[in-house]
Amino acid sequence: MNTPTHMLIGAAVFARPIVPATLVAAMLGGLAPDVPMFALVLFSTRLVGIPQHEVFGDLFYSDSWQAIFAVDHSFFVWGLLLALGHWRRHLILTAFAGAGLLHAATDFVTHHDDARRQFWPVSDWVFRSPVSYWDPNYYGGIIGVVELGLVLFATVFLCWRHQKLWQRVVIVILAAVFVVPVIVTGGFHGLHGMG
Repeated sequence: MNTPTHMLIGAAVFARPIVPATLVAAMLGGLAPDVPMFALVLFSTRLVGIPQHEVFGDLFYSDSWQAIFAVDHSFFVWGLLLALGHWRRHLILTAFAGAGLLHAATDFVTHHDDARRQFWPVSDWVFRSPVSYWDPNYYGGIIGVVELGLVLFATVFLCWRHQKLWQRVVIVILAAVFVVPVIVTGGFHGLHGMG
């Protein structure tokens, strides 16, 4: 799924209105698994000057990049962080790690050709989901509609639960990052550059 969707879903599940910092922590947890990818893509395209089609056609699937993605999408890494947060009764860490684990779980079921090794370090096995959030060959158009529905539902739910103006502004801006391109282009293009 697109990163803003992960951030909103993670916040909807793990943010607690009585602890406002959990909203930001959950959003950052939803973002965190994709940060290395964004850094690699920006470095490759902007600083090194590699064309985007080469980055997403070759480098993205290279062993070195996939090794990084195995760590940042590992169920074990995120699960250990979540267990630590829960054990320490640390709501902010729990919100962050829970959203990161949820991100990995939703990517597990919405990535086909670009699937990750999410059982690292125990296994290098890759589950290739029968559906993809972006690839029309694997129901990307249908998943795009479902994803839009999730974004809209999470936005309304979060705005209802979080009453402070700054919280609602952050929530709506994040939703707009996903919704505005859908409205402008009329399609569900992956914000990762693959759609």
